[in-house]
Amino acid sequence: MLSVSALSASYGAIRALSGVALEVTERGMVAVLGANGAGKSTLMRSIAGLHRPVDGRILLDGRDIASMPLHRVVRAGLALVPEGRMVVAPLTVEENLRLSRYAGRGQEADLLARVYDLFPRLKERRRQVSGLMSGGEQQMLAIGRALMTAPRVLLLDEPSMGLAPAIVDQVFAAIVTLHRQGQSILLVEQNAEIALSVCEHAYVMKRGEIVAAGPAAQLHADAALLEAYLS
Repeated sequence: MLSVSALSASYGAIRALSGVALEVTERGMVAVLGANGAGKSTLMRSIAGLHRPVDGRILLDGRDIASMPLHRVVRAGLALVPEGRMVVAPLTVEENLRLSRYAGRGQEADLLARVYDLFPRLKERRRQVSGLMSGGEQQMLAIGRALMTAPRVLLLDEPSMGLAPAIVDQVFAAIVTLHRQGQSILLVEQNAEIALSVCEHAYVMKRGEIVAAGPAAQLHADAALLEAYLS
């Protein structure tokens, strides 16, 4: 499905990623954990085509997408929900969703139905200007926009950031539902507790490198590792 090998990226003279390797299998749900500055968002942006890596391979279904422009990466089947949500504030909920559909694949009516089934609140507020919505509603919309491209792999960058605990629970309930429906997911999350509780496998990053990897339950049980790299 998605395989990243020997991925390196820089910002000027600063090496942001160094030899990163990870894999997301068909219907898999994988977490990338790490403290602030570990390189998690750079990794996601590099995979999604927003930041050009210096070296390495990014394979989607065996096809190297590392040098593709962003629009071709999306059409190949990757969709990123970025940190900070980034909805188009002047547009309504449904205008945001319909706009995203043109970047991807699939039938609009089917994709809209999938999003509204997952997030009934968005259906209720489909004519609401998105810039006037709460942070939780905007996060739901950001995920919905990504789903409108019919992704093979959904990339989620810090979906819990800035949200109240009750809203985090709602968002992650939707993410678990997507996974159960067969959606492959790569999740970057600073909240290790919630990420390890829903994912099957996890990688831990520090200073642009993978420093630990394994089944989520195994990493969750390693208190010393979590203290060393996530505190």
